[in-house]
Amino acid sequence: MCGIVGILGVKPVSQDLIDALRRLEYRGYDSAGIATVENGHLERRRAEGKLRNLEALVNDEPLKGLTGIGHTRWATHGKPTESNAHPHMSEKVSVVHNGIIENFRALRAALTAKGHVFHSDTDTEAVVHLITEELKAANDDPVAAVRAALGQLEGAFALGIVFAGHDDLMIAARSGSPLVIGHGDETMYLGSDAIALAPFTSEITYLDEGDMAVLRRSGAEIYDVSGARVERLAIKSQASSFLVDKGNHRHFMAKEIHEQPEVISHTLSHYIDMAEGRVDYPELGLDLADLSRITISACGTAYYAGLVGKYWIERYARVPVEIDVASELRYREAPLPKDGLALFISQSGETADTLAVLRYCKSQGQRIASIVNVRTSTIARESDVVLPTLAGPEIGVASTKAFTCQLAALAGLTLLLGRARGTISPELEQELVQGLLEVPRHMTEIMADEAQYERLAHDLSKARDVLYLGRGINYPLALEGALKLKEISYIHAEGYAAGELKHGPIALIDENVPVIVVAPEDELHDKTVSNVQEVAARGGQIILVSNGEEDAAGCDLMAHIKVPDAHPFTHPLLYAVPIQLIAYHTAVFMGTDVDQPRNLAKSVTVE
Repeated sequence: MCGIVGILGVKPVSQDLIDALRRLEYRGYDSAGIATVENGHLERRRAEGKLRNLEALVNDEPLKGLTGIGHTRWATHGKPTESNAHPHMSEKVSVVHNGIIENFRALRAALTAKGHVFHSDTDTEAVVHLITEELKAANDDPVAAVRAALGQLEGAFALGIVFAGHDDLMIAARSGSPLVIGHGDETMYLGSDAIALAPFTSEITYLDEGDMAVLRRSGAEIYDVSGARVERLAIKSQASSFLVDKGNHRHFMAKEIHEQPEVISHTLSHYIDMAEGRVDYPELGLDLADLSRITISACGTAYYAGLVGKYWIERYARVPVEIDVASELRYREAPLPKDGLALFISQSGETADTLAVLRYCKSQGQRIASIVNVRTSTIARESDVVLPTLAGPEIGVASTKAFTCQLAALAGLTLLLGRARGTISPELEQELVQGLLEVPRHMTEIMADEAQYERLAHDLSKARDVLYLGRGINYPLALEGALKLKEISYIHAEGYAAGELKHGPIALIDENVPVIVVAPEDELHDKTVSNVQEVAARGGQIILVSNGEEDAAGCDLMAHIKVPDAHPFTHPLLYAVPIQLIAYHTAVFMGTDVDQPRNLAKSVTVE
């Protein structure tokens, strides 16, 4: 979600702060701001809306400080107004913050009683006043004051803090939300993401859970949760120093949809020995043969990828799979078998609920595996095994290429499980691998005719409600299709198992409700066609996504999206593309902010 940057430099830092924040725009935000230390006091500029508004303000009212912090905010506590934008500050302290301070109301009440005056609706401002108060008790020692304040905070947070009168000091703290330090020549950097720091330095250090770091131009001192001085490894960042651009595409989402054939190829090649036509992932290091159960947990689109994985693993590897959204599973305290594997899926590797469930499962003795797009992320670092997706940076908030790369990794895991357990023969393994290797070519074919999606968008844009139907392994695709449409077009959409149609949703069907049916010609196709005819009988407008012919539906169609014939094992990968294109072109036609839809953030690091 929100983005943090900080620089202790040898020249004015305001423009570099803004440039670093621009690299974090993909996370989603609704306001931005920077603060610097100038001539012993704090100066601040904040603006609602896009980063260009802040940049214009700074151009009109320059900041000259050599030490500064910056932030892009996605509103949680308080509306997206300038007064609620970060950095928050008092006369002595300025703070940027990702996460949520859960006990901020109690802190605010206690600090107000001591005479502190609050100027925002945010939880973050309580941190500012708390540190300011602790400075009094610590004889104006910033390190002691922050350490005392951290002990009183409850919740998940990443903090960047600067102080009036301290040009060569920045303090960072991490509890449940990621932070990375960058090392430069007489310059130190702070960021919530290595991408923000890539133009300035390639040497970075990730803070561990509970760490507090004291940054000066000469380097950083890091203390663990107990207050002991510790060393954290400095590594070479893999983040690109170049801003990711849209290329010839109108939006990042369009570019990322069209990148799928390439990134799927990269991800598959990571798990498949092309010469032998079999899966090969020696890094797994797990005994797969005796697993009694796999527990999958994720959020949003990643959860739907996990649901596809459940169908695959249970069918081909014959291992029972439990799956739940992370925000539910973490509070159920579900009993877990001693020899179980817990699998977590996250694009960013920082999803707060998913990380919390990972830690619960680890405490219950589970082996931990993760499917992530960022191998240096917290979830990856806390896993026993990492199954990487090689999607590259995904800037659009609505996930596309990360989703299909997650499916590719799950397909590889399914084959590894099936081979280890003897449920997939060598002949079947080669057949399934061959099907996977054809996916990039088929994806390219699907994207060849985008005009049909543009035509369809004209009609879908008039709808207030849209239903998606699918059976079997296509049911998760119906859920994902509905999510994509509502995320970026703001049309209400719901996905249903096709067999559930007559158990309630059919009451919604009339001539104004388009119904998008994911229906490849598989063993469940005839049953899905029966549901299609039930919709047609009630005047519903049917959009059929299928490799079958148009007349196979047995009724008139609003549209028929033809998908190439392919092995049924690969259908989830292929059918993801048309539902992405349907949502994308509908949103473009309606004029919404496709890459940064309202109220949404790319990396959700709060509950």
